Amino acid sequence: MELVGNTFFFDWEVSLIIWLQAHMGSFGTSLASFLSAFGEELACVAVIGFLYWCYDKRFGRFVGINVLVGLVANPMIKNVFDRRRPYFDTPEIKCLKPIKKDADIYNIAAQEFSFPSGHATNAVAVYGSTAVFKKSSKVLAVIGVVLPLLVGVSRFCLGVHYPTDVIVGWLLGLVIIVAVPWLRNKINNDRRFYIVLLLIGLPGFFYCDSQDFFSGYGMLLGFILGDLYERKYVRFENIRGTLRSVLRVAGGVAVFFGLNELLKLPFSKEFLNSAAMSAMLVRTARYTLVIFADIGLYPMLFKYTAKWFEKGAQKNN
Repeated sequence: MELVGNTFFFDWEVSLIIWLQAHMGSFGTSLASFLSAFGEELACVAVIGFLYWCYDKRFGRFVGINVLVGLVANPMIKNVFDRRRPYFDTPEIKCLKPIKKDADIYNIAAQEFSFPSGHATNAVAVYGSTAVFKKSSKVLAVIGVVLPLLVGVSRFCLGVHYPTDVIVGWLLGLVIIVAVPWLRNKINNDRRFYIVLLLIGLPGFFYCDSQDFFSGYGMLLGFILGDLYERKYVRFENIRGTLRSVLRVAGGVAVFFGLNELLKLPFSKEFLNSAAMSAMLVRTARYTLVIFADIGLYPMLFKYTAKWFEKGAQKNN
């Protein structure tokens, strides 16, 4: 089924985007693309991975759950409004950074709907959560405000969002970093809390047509299963060493992207980019396996790397 979507905007939004794109030049385009990356998959995985694998599992779990709830909630709203991206209907607006580079920029199933901005929600959920968890840190408080602002502005500079997409994306991120911890405190049981989160997202399977919901739900499910598995069977220890932290994060990022690509191999690109429900369910299953491997299975290697570092330290002594 081909998705069509709806078009609605304020005139000032289109005028602002056209004006920005006419004046920002190649440097501005590169800067906007760079800033936009702080709300993308790689940045989210790296931040959550560092906190979870290296710094403090509880901290990483807090940020990770907030981000993943955002990855489910955002497309559930998107698929209610079905708003087309600005460049779909205004030829003067250029798409300077498509969501999926290997798909047609006018394929809504792959490029997803526009309202609200997922990058804006992600940025608030990631960097805002770190500030909420570490309330005493002024540096994190500044980062939690400034980075989401820059990420959001970059999105309409690149022509892939209206300013109102970004504003509502920011608001959704704020609601998540307040409401999810509140809900966790009210339930006071991890398994019940996780079940509630999965049930809240379940209706999306009955009306969501874009890929981002199915990716997000799979990541949330994989994180929950991986966290429960790790707590029961793995119980790895966090570390503080710079080299070991870099290696843990690099390995985790490699598992995320490498396993994701590996699990795509049995399927054609056309199938993976299609809006067929079978393709969407495969996407959910793929992301569930990838995140479960990263959160639950990958940390099993840490005890072996710890022994390797201990032997190296003994030789140096």
